Amino acid sequence: MGVEIERKFLLANDDWRSAAHAVIEMAQGYLNDAEAVTLGRQNTSVRVRLEGDEARLNIKSRELGASRQEFDYVIPVDDARALLALCVGVRVHKRRHLVNVGAHLWEIDEFLGDNAGLVVAEVELDAEDEAIDMPAWAGPEVTHLPRYYNLNLAARPFAEWREDERAALDALASG
Repeated sequence: MGVEIERKFLLANDDWRSAAHAVIEMAQGYLNDAEAVTLGRQNTSVRVRLEGDEARLNIKSRELGASRQEFDYVIPVDDARALLALCVGVRVHKRRHLVNVGAHLWEIDEFLGDNAGLVVAEVELDAEDEAIDMPAWAGPEVTHLPRYYNLNLAARPFAEWREDERAALDALASG
């Protein structure tokens, strides 16, 4: 069994762009819906992802926060395409920019399509209390805010957020 420990942050500015050393196009969808997971009727999210020339099936436990169980498997690309056609909600399209900061690899997800305009940085850790070098471009932490989870962005994309929700995002990012 794997455990993923990941922290999420909004971005304070675009200075990370010049440090990105790779970009990966991704399309992903979920075989179960966010409401079933949120309400506890299901204890996992099941994701199918195309990332570059590879495809993966991913299962994550529903814990809120930085740590959760994660099972991740490479699958044939044709299987992933067939599974994506069965997914609920919208497909999540994004460009993942890879940026090294100190000893950690930061993954900056620039969302496209129905989630265009949203950019979130993630950093995976070996322990929840692990020290990380915080780059100047990292904004406020949103690890514990479910709306930034990809499962929820498939169910209710950024394009559907109300004006007050977008204003709250702007307020978080600026201060």
